Parts: sequence; structure tokens; C-alpha cells
Amino acid sequence: MGKSRSHWLCFPFLKLSSGFRRFPLSKRSLIIASVCVVYLFFVVSQVGHSQQQRDRRTDKDKYRHTRGLYHVDINDALPDSVDVQTGASFAVPTRSNVVYITLKSKRLKPANIRGTIRPKLRRKVRRTKSANSAFTQNKLGTLDQDAGQTKRNRSHKTSWGETRDVDYQSLDIIDKSHIDAQTDSHVSSIRIYSQRAPPWLSPQDVRAMRFLADAKVLRIKEVSRGDSPSLLIFEGRTNGSITNQKHTKLSNVCGGQCGVISRPVDTTEVFAFHLDRVLGLNRTLPAVSRKFSFLHDGQPCPVVSWDASLYPGDLAAGWSTVRLTWGEYQSSLKQRCWHKNTSPKPDSGCSTVHHYEWSKLALFDFLLQIHNRLDPSCCGFRPRQEDVCGELGHHTECRDQNHIKLTNIIYRGHDPRHLVFTNNKGFFDRNEDNLDFRLLDGIKELPEQAVSVLKSRRLREKLLQSLFLDQMYWESQGGRQGIDKLIDVIERRAKVLLTYINAHGIKVIAMNV
Repeated sequence: MGKSRSHWLCFPFLKLSSGFRRFPLSKRSLIIASVCVVYLFFVVSQVGHSQQQRDRRTDKDKYRHTRGLYHVDINDALPDSVDVQTGASFAVPTRSNVVYITLKSKRLKPANIRGTIRPKLRRKVRRTKSANSAFTQNKLGTLDQDAGQTKRNRSHKTSWGETRDVDYQSLDIIDKSHIDAQTDSHVSSIRIYSQRAPPWLSPQDVRAMRFLADAKVLRIKEVSRGDSPSLLIFEGRTNGSITNQKHTKLSNVCGGQCGVISRPVDTTEVFAFHLDRVLGLNRTLPAVSRKFSFLHDGQPCPVVSWDASLYPGDLAAGWSTVRLTWGEYQSSLKQRCWHKNTSPKPDSGCSTVHHYEWSKLALFDFLLQIHNRLDPSCCGFRPRQEDVCGELGHHTECRDQNHIKLTNIIYRGHDPRHLVFTNNKGFFDRNEDNLDFRLLDGIKELPEQAVSVLKSRRLREKLLQSLFLDQMYWESQGGRQGIDKLIDVIERRAKVLLTYINAHGIKVIAMNV
């Protein structure tokens, strides 16, 4: 039965093949060619149809990504052990993944570090041209006329100097970053994807960074300081405003928690903050990079935490400053003032600053080549024409170096033994053959913790981990490729400093004071 069925199935094929063999050679070749052409046409049509389907699918995916249609549900991804903290838009990790940063210094393309937070939804905000142009040109004086019809605008003189106060809600100027925070309340520009921040950043540092980066701007003030440049201060508010800072003063300058907005060119403030924490010095104020839609055409600006304890008197009187000349500074280094908590003699010429603070300041300023504190006249290097000391003619003061006054030596009013490193304007474009070694004159000891970080060859790794937290600064510097170039400069200077330590017999000791 099976054989007969197979015979009937194969019979048409056998009959066709026997008839095909009777055809002449030319007809057989023509039939074979025709079959090949038909088969080729069928294959090409199928390939083209599948390619069109694939292109449509990719276009659809791109449209969904640009519109932010891919949603990530973070509710189920949060572990039970995570405590919900109140703070400046505290962002919890969306997944329990770990972000790895490779340490290859030469890359053809910057590393693509994938985030786990869905894209932000952008909204266009209408702003009045008068207010926007006024802030873009940084002419806050014209805002008094525009804000004269508002409810809360006022202009007055107080003991803290002349202030101009503008309520931005009444001017219908809303911070663009806060609009994003309203759209995605759990999204923060401070990226912490693990359960805790790097160990060199304290919880207070993280809270301050989140406030500076994500807080809603309530008011902004231009505060004059006599002969010093005026300060641009913003007062912010978060869902859980932080007011537990130590020694915080409530004044007409800042009624809550505030930040000082610097110029876009002063981005080294952010790098200096992270370098200070990585080295274990802890002498700078928290700083982040942030965009304001009504300032500097939306360019990223460094924002530094406001600390009222730096002004124990009034703002017009200026900082709590140590007033020393270069000769008095060198004499105090020899006296080792306040070493081992020993009170100096009245005629010793010592200041209120502990001896170890000068060592920390010298190391920090040398790595960043900050000369405006210990070398304001640029006597230790060849200044450029565009440098401040060159424009103002301070370089000529180097003929009488002992009488050159040190500047920007600041401490808190309640803590005169420890310095605060502010106005950290560093230079990354200074070559190794033009470094300012005058910053290290008279220094015989350096902090062990900071030097150990420089020797351990983990400086790059720690700086990458720390700077990656500030997404705005990371992107403004060109991503991983730009950050690597900055760290390359610091690493080269660290090698020069280690060589200087060995050549001059400088002691490396613990400075836990």
C-alpha cells in the first residue's frame, strides 16, 4: 500500500523529467535560465520587504525614545532596605547596578556610561523678553523697574550692604532645571546609582550638592561688598528644605539656604571641591555646576554653598581674613604657631591659624596652581598678559617681596584655627616648566593622607568616581574625554610634587587637627 502511494506521488515528477530530457539542449538551457531569473526575483523581493520592515521598526523606536515613551518603573526596583530621606529632591537609585569606570587614559571615543533613569521630558517656558535680556546681560539694576509692579520686590540698604531682591515667581521666570524636577520628581542631576556616595563625601556634602543642583529658585540677590566684587546669591527651596547647617545665620541676605552663583569661566570651583574631598583636606565649600535659564544664556555656572559664618560682622566688612605679608607668613612658618595646641608668645607675630593649615593650603594650591592667596603678585612664575596680576601691574611688586600682602586667607568666625579655601581659581593650562614653586616656600611638612593618595596611583579613579556624580559639570567638560584631560594635568603636577618632596626632605606627617 505504501509503495503504490509513493509511486503515484513520484509519477508526475518522473514524467516531467523524462519529457525534459527529450528537449534539445537550447530549450533546456532557456528553461533553466528562466527558472533562475524567477527565483532571483523572488529572493530580491523578499530581502527588500524585510529591510523595509526593519527600517520602520527602528524609526518607530527612535520616535519613542525622542518622545520619552519608554518608562522605567522604579517602584518595584527599590530594595526594602532603602530609607526614603527628605532632602533636596533626594534621588534614590533606580536599580541595584554598579557603574564601572575604566581607567584607560587614551580613548578614541568617550566612555558611554549608561544611566538608569528615563529621559527627562522638556517643556518650553514663555519668558518675558525684558527680564530675560536683563539677566542675560547680568544687569540686575534694571530689574528694579521691571519688578516695581510685583508684590515682593524691594530695594534697600542694610548693614549687610546694598541688596537688590527680586521675586522670580512674580516675574514669571522659572528655573528650567526645576521644571524638569517637577516633571520627574525623582530625577536629580547628582548621580548616585549605588546605595551610598563615595566615602570621601559626607552626608552633609551630598545634601548640599543636591540642594545646589536641584532646589527651586525663590529669589536672587546682587549683594554689594564695598570695594570687593558683588555677590550673586540665590535662595532656594526643596521638598524638605535643609536648615540644620551648623552656625547658619538667618539674615536679610539669606533667609534660609542659599548658594552663590559664579561666572561660567570659574568652573574650577567644582573640580577644586572634589579634589579637596578626595585628598581628605575638607577645606572647601560644596560646589556644583548648574544651568539657569535666566543667566549667562543658559550656560552652566558653578554654584557654591553660602556660609554666613564667613562674615561674622556684616557683608560690607568682608570675609574673616588673616592679614599677613609674605615676610610675616614666612616667620610664622618658622614659629610653628599653635603646634601641639601651644599658645604662641604675644610678640611672636603668629596669626590665629594653626601651623598645619598652611601645609594643606600649599599642597592644594600647588596642584591647582592657585596663586591668588600665597602669591598674588605672580612672583613665582611667568604670568601672561591676560593674567590679573599682569593687567594690574602687581608683578612689579616682586622687587620687595617681604611686604607683599597675602590675600583671600579666610576662616570662619567661630573657628579661627582652620582655613576655608574659597575663590579657587585654578589654572590647567600652565606647563610643568612654569609652575609656581613659590607656593611651597617655607613648607617643611605635608599632610600624610593627601600625599598617600598621590602615591597610591588611585587619584584618577577617585576623581572620576567623584566628578561623575555632578552630571552637569561632567557634560560641560566634554564627558569622560574632557575630564581625563583635566586629571592628566593634576597627575603630572602630583609627580612633580612628589619629586620636590624627596629632593627637599619634606616630612609627611599626620595632620588630624
